Amino acid sequence: MTNTRLAALGSEDPPLLSLTRRLLALAESGLPSMLLDGGEGFAFTMAGREAPDSTWTLQRRGTSVRYAAITVLGARFLPEDRQRAVLGGRTAQEFAGLLIESLPTVTNLGDAALIAWAAADTAHPKLSDALARVDALDEAGRPQYTVEAAWVLSALAAAREAADVEDRLIAARDRLLRARAGNGPLFPHATGPGLVPWYRAHVSCFADQTYPLQALARLHASGHGGDPEALAAAEACAARICALQGDGGQWWWHYDARTGGVVEGYPVYSVHQHAMAPTALLDLTDAGGSDFGAAVRKGLRWMTEVPELAQHPEPLILDELGVTWRKVYRGDPKKAVRAARGLGTRVAPGLRLKTLDRVFRPVSVDRECRPYEFGWMLHAWQGGRI
Repeated sequence: MTNTRLAALGSEDPPLLSLTRRLLALAESGLPSMLLDGGEGFAFTMAGREAPDSTWTLQRRGTSVRYAAITVLGARFLPEDRQRAVLGGRTAQEFAGLLIESLPTVTNLGDAALIAWAAADTAHPKLSDALARVDALDEAGRPQYTVEAAWVLSALAAAREAADVEDRLIAARDRLLRARAGNGPLFPHATGPGLVPWYRAHVSCFADQTYPLQALARLHASGHGGDPEALAAAEACAARICALQGDGGQWWWHYDARTGGVVEGYPVYSVHQHAMAPTALLDLTDAGGSDFGAAVRKGLRWMTEVPELAQHPEPLILDELGVTWRKVYRGDPKKAVRAARGLGTRVAPGLRLKTLDRVFRPVSVDRECRPYEFGWMLHAWQGGRI
């Protein structure tokens, strides 16, 4: 089957097609090293350390059910033999089964939702168990973090043809749509008050935009009659973040959900550039939304043309290690710039405090890599079949 997303990329920008194929190969080569001993889970991160002779070593740290589920969501688009190479000898469906078996110990709604989404997308026979765990953790009327609420909606949309989820689907849809401030296009960090301190309740992140717009687009695509209101909300959010995209293709990190402006741009995360923005915006287009391909390509190009590092060149893609370094950031102590701008914009929307840009320049590189970065990359560029 022709991969329409890669074909379209090759038609528009052949060098970017070569870059994307390079990144996809890197994802498949890098993910096996992120497996935990025994191959039944994935590390939280791979941290890079440079030796005095300028060689690098990687160390697995922690474990993440969430990242394992996202990896399954991406790996399931690979041929079976390559699924097994990435997932420790298991297919995506088999690995989803491991995650379903772990559900009694899963207490985070987002983790459970991702497992249910993976179960639905791999047609796992125990999908009902995964949906039941989501239902048990998603207390009616209780505010949730927007990202996790979006994953619930994506999971239910994916399960729609295999299970009776319509009532829960409608509730999850309405929760996301109601969460927006007024008629603004951006989503807040939580679907209701109580989870975020008052002084930063207006600050939302890039993930708070991409996952809801993706979920609403997938909802529209999943129904026989579609959902024009959901599609319009996804379209408005996508149009706004694309309008705010940096001159160098940067997808900015923190927004003012009230005004639709940027609070603080940095860090710029590699996963946003090569995976999260593409998978959300391309899913939207596939669902019948506008073509945001130009913004996707502009963001992808940042991976090798990083303006922040022009004076301090350092590659973000390390093929020999099987990683992409995680982000470019300011190096400010305790995220001081974000805190100052968050508080400042609470009082005076649009306040920039430009002196901070001169004091804390974004020239630091976070040398770690996480499995979900590659899971979403595979989902973005090997998918396209919603």
